Amino acid sequence: MTITEKIIAKHSGKDKVSPGEFVESNVDLVLANDITGPLSINEFEKAGATKVFDPDKIVLVPDHFTPCKDIQSAELVKRLRGFAKKYKVRFYEIGKVGIEHALLPEEGLTRPGDFIIGADSHTCTYGAVGAFSTGMGSTDIASAMITGKVWLKVPPSIKFVYTGKRNKYVGGKDLILYTIGKIGVDGANYKSMEFTGDTIQNLSMDNRFTMCNMAIEAGAKNGIIEPDEITALYLEEVGVTSDLTLKSDEDAVYESVIEIDVSKIMPQVAAPHLPSNSKNVDEFSDVKIDQAVIGSCTNGRISDLRRAASILNGQTIHHEVRCIIIPATQKIYQQAVKEGLVDVFISAGCVISPPTCGPCLGGHMGVLGEGEVSIATTNRNFIGRMGHPKSYVYLANPEIAAASAVKGKIIHPDKI
Repeated sequence: MTITEKIIAKHSGKDKVSPGEFVESNVDLVLANDITGPLSINEFEKAGATKVFDPDKIVLVPDHFTPCKDIQSAELVKRLRGFAKKYKVRFYEIGKVGIEHALLPEEGLTRPGDFIIGADSHTCTYGAVGAFSTGMGSTDIASAMITGKVWLKVPPSIKFVYTGKRNKYVGGKDLILYTIGKIGVDGANYKSMEFTGDTIQNLSMDNRFTMCNMAIEAGAKNGIIEPDEITALYLEEVGVTSDLTLKSDEDAVYESVIEIDVSKIMPQVAAPHLPSNSKNVDEFSDVKIDQAVIGSCTNGRISDLRRAASILNGQTIHHEVRCIIIPATQKIYQQAVKEGLVDVFISAGCVISPPTCGPCLGGHMGVLGEGEVSIATTNRNFIGRMGHPKSYVYLANPEIAAASAVKGKIIHPDKI
């Protein structure tokens, strides 16, 4: 079996599962946020439930519209707060909160071999630690809160083998944008994307999180990477013991195997309005921007901020550009302060936002107006994603976003 099939089989009480098979699985963690959580709570109450299956295995993270931008968003968070208090489930309040998909691994809540579901499509992020994690609807989440179980169809797996040395400024964001560009936004529809190869074995955890985070942008059920020594070191830092024996069998059956020579990949930019519109950054040199966003559950970790700061140090943001920096969690924000990264950002003319999804979904802290163009380290650039339906979002890594903010147009970092 593949690593994904092994995790599903174990949580379904089976010796073996096969793609296409329907199973009922026990879950290790159930997640919801300030948009999806209230919907789940409504269904929970409609079902007449009086208790949750395990308070320690349910996590509510208000991160999309927080700090609350209006009365409606405040009421959503209030709904979560009340439910969390009543049923003693995990709840991350202002001051302790972060963007959910950066926060949960940081808190040591995601482990190799776990079965994790969340009412957010980017729940697939946790595949970076070797967990099976996938997004589901609010009704499924409500059911899981009550029963601790979920049903699903076992996905077939595609094996992506990355080999070769990465070029300068090429990170996990570039690898996954290139991959989505290669297979399309439905190229892995309801499939498991298993990332392997010597390039992945030498990739940092932050870059792995980025790749698994965007598996959903190819339609995948989940993205996953076998846990190794790099995983173990990361998990040790957050107080989690790693199981390094969890691997795909050598004779595991894959729907297909796709080999990618990383040495041929240059820093990538995805043009509106799909993440699959990925090309070499140099092909966008005529695109002027109004805004740059550096953050999100995709690229708001400390290494991302360091990479942006390495470009912005001693530079000045273009006078026609707004540059917004969003540390993904409070701990990341604090670390950025300690390292002097915040000083670099402010001196360059950036604004620092508290941890929030904010502009990624056109929520707040950087919504675009009609005709405005943004380059962002976020994960989606659909029509209206960051604001007005006639605005435009280009996806890129932190160095490209930072360099473009200085130049006023999309540019390769080396060119400043």
